[in-house]
Amino acid sequence: TEAEDGVDGLRKLATGTFDLIITDINMPIMDGLKLVQRIRSDEKHKDVPIIIITTEGSTEDRQRAMALGANAYITKPIQAPQVISEVKALLQL
Repeated sequence: TEAEDGVDGLRKLATGTFDLIITDINMPIMDGLKLVQRIRSDEKHKDVPIIIITTEGSTEDRQRAMALGANAYITKPIQAPQVISEVKALLQL
């Protein structure tokens, strides 16, 4: 399932059950950090693993994302094996 922005992501999250969420920080309407914060405050989805894939590479951005509840933080440009490795680890595959 794909969302246009953080608000759309929350709407779609409310319609089903998800094993994993991948988001960016830079999105219109609601950024990825706010999205992570909202997901973690929702009892139904608080334990869903979240991967952030973003161009924001500063240590401060990474620390903030992880403090809000992201499980992994990958800086673009990405390599598919890196993403696959994170997904497998988070889903214990």
